[in-house]
Amino acid sequence: MNILYCGDAHVQDGVLLSVLSLTKQVAVPLHIYVFTARLSVSGTAYQPFPEAAINELRAVVTAHDPAGTVTLFDLTDLLNQLPPKANWQTRFTPYCMLRLYADLIPAMPDRLLYLDADVLAVQDPTAFYNQPLAKTELVGVLDHYGQWYFHHGRHLRDYINSGVLLLNLARIKQTGLFARCRDRISAKKMFMPDQSALNKLTREKKIVPRRFNDQHGPHADTVFLHFSTRLKFWPWFHPVTVKPWQIDSVQRMLGLSDAQTQAVYADYQSVRAARKG
Repeated sequence: MNILYCGDAHVQDGVLLSVLSLTKQVAVPLHIYVFTARLSVSGTAYQPFPEAAINELRAVVTAHDPAGTVTLFDLTDLLNQLPPKANWQTRFTPYCMLRLYADLIPAMPDRLLYLDADVLAVQDPTAFYNQPLAKTELVGVLDHYGQWYFHHGRHLRDYINSGVLLLNLARIKQTGLFARCRDRISAKKMFMPDQSALNKLTREKKIVPRRFNDQHGPHADTVFLHFSTRLKFWPWFHPVTVKPWQIDSVQRMLGLSDAQTQAVYADYQSVRAARKG
């Protein structure tokens, strides 16, 4: 199973938790790809995903199955050659746009599951991963909030959340989807640049049920639990953001008490303890 993450040094714990969750749910070898870069934007210096964190992931993945692999790609030069000029400065870091360069990396497989660093697998995603992709560029789930405000096609509700995307990279190369997305993020400033470009320009997308990118779970059928921002209306209107590495907050908010999830967090604590020595 081929999995892609993108980010800088700040997401290493999120990626670790996400990969650990996959090892509890998936029986096949995991092939993890991490896109990173060393960037400086408006005085903010972003450090790339650390090699030490890659070694941690490699130990986790090969313990799950010796055939598993972890590969780090530094896209600094590529991003500087083809920069998202209009979107260097948004409320999101430039790293959210790195996946739009996957078609330019020769070593990438044709079938690729992109996950945000705040996504946990809580049931086996193998059937989702193996679904037919003929004439399909990507598979995603409606955005919990955005589906009611944005649409780009014939159907009123067609706006997907980009935190979980099953990518047909071979087809994307044929249609030029990512190349067109890169052109758009270079020329047009957008609130959520990568997600907006994908929704605007994807011609062959499949929308699947909420359980494959559950942004307000967990529910009994949740496969991927996405820790995205939630809006609370009581006792006042306010956003709430809890990330999977905020363990106490996760327990209070979601009550993740099932045995497999507890095993994920036990392994996570063990890796972090070994990291500290």
